[in-house]
Amino acid sequence: RQAFWFRGSAAVDAAIGARYLPGMEAALRGELAAWSAAPNTALALTLLLDQFPRNVWRGTARAFAGDSLALAAAREAVAAGFLQRLELAQRAFLILPFEHSESLVEQHESMRLFTLLQTSAPDPWRPLFAGYLEYARQHFEIIQRFGRFPHRNRALGREPTAKELAWLEGGGASFGQH
Repeated sequence: RQAFWFRGSAAVDAAIGARYLPGMEAALRGELAAWSAAPNTALALTLLLDQFPRNVWRGTARAFAGDSLALAAAREAVAAGFLQRLELAQRAFLILPFEHSESLVEQHESMRLFTLLQTSAPDPWRPLFAGYLEYARQHFEIIQRFGRFPHRNRALGREPTAKELAWLEGGGASFGQH
């Protein structure tokens, strides 16, 4: 399902919106905060706040509207030990809010968690999680270099620096956002 989640298409984005928009809106209003109390519902809440908005509102400021709430839910879930109670493939989605954060502290946590996931996975799963770890490293390096994700500047109405523009024009990663 890697292509579904990470390659993006108008059809996938529309399908997610058609099915999950009411849940996304409720989560953004804070109405589903109680979902953070159990592993599977904490994962569902995180998806509604972090991954789904990136699909449904791709290329707009709303794509990132749930980031702080998603990060708070993910932090709480990790602290509660929920990662170990989820299926291997599900764990990555609970870690993604750390990777999506523009905080270097959260980027360090993303690297730590994805490293732990990759090194503790059974051999058949390691290549998949090595890929997740590589993306985490790429996100980390961008935040380390710029302090923010330059590909979000247009959507968020931020003025890019000359270094950010040069990096973007040179093919800098946009991770599915435009």
